[in-house]
Amino acid sequence: MRMLTLIALPGIPEVRPGDRLAALIVAALDRAAARLEPDDVLIVAQKIISKAEGRFARLSDVTPSARAREVGRAVGRDPRLVELVLRESRGVLRVKPGVLIAEHRLGFVMANAGVDQSNVPHAETAETALMLPEDPDASARRLQEELHEACGVEAGIVINDSFGRAWRNGVTGVAIGVAGVPALVDLRGSADREGRPLRVTQVAAADELAAAGSLLMGQADEGCPVVLARGFPYAGRESSTRELIRPETEDLFR
Repeated sequence: MRMLTLIALPGIPEVRPGDRLAALIVAALDRAAARLEPDDVLIVAQKIISKAEGRFARLSDVTPSARAREVGRAVGRDPRLVELVLRESRGVLRVKPGVLIAEHRLGFVMANAGVDQSNVPHAETAETALMLPEDPDASARRLQEELHEACGVEAGIVINDSFGRAWRNGVTGVAIGVAGVPALVDLRGSADREGRPLRVTQVAAADELAAAGSLLMGQADEGCPVVLARGFPYAGRESSTRELIRPETEDLFR
């Protein structure tokens, strides 16, 4: 019988710059009476990674460019916030009132290049924003190493964030950083149940884990930023979320 078990780890406090996430996760595992086992995967919300890494920006320290003021008027947003988006982006793809879609410098196509003010301390004054980690894959590897040192188990790590989709309503969890987990599983050449070889099937396995974890993390005040996944059906390996990003030359809709 195939089974995937998800456990939201309880009691993780508000994360602040410099906090050691591995220690917070180990304490949460103890509270849940759980221990890491080989082949376990921890799904970790991007927000606590960014907070621990101090990826905050105070808008009072931001001077908007002429381009930021222009885009801000079109979108209806604070031009200082737009300036942060532009700094985090390779380019702006779509602008309309209330919507700013950008290509993040790491290749993710997403709203506001991941610059966010929800569940951010002092954001109620509209003066603080949070950005994605500088290198989410590297963040995942560091956390994996720290947990291995603390627990003696090399668990996989998926850092997830919430993305909208161009052709569907609503947001879903998406992997932006991985360690020890295949971002993409290539099934081309495998046989289906009728013996026919698969020709194009590749599974975004890390995204599927990220979305599963998001079900327990929630999107509002649930306060469950780490989920333990047990029973992930694919063998671990070193990979990168770059595997999940379609090259622009293959993008039929850009």
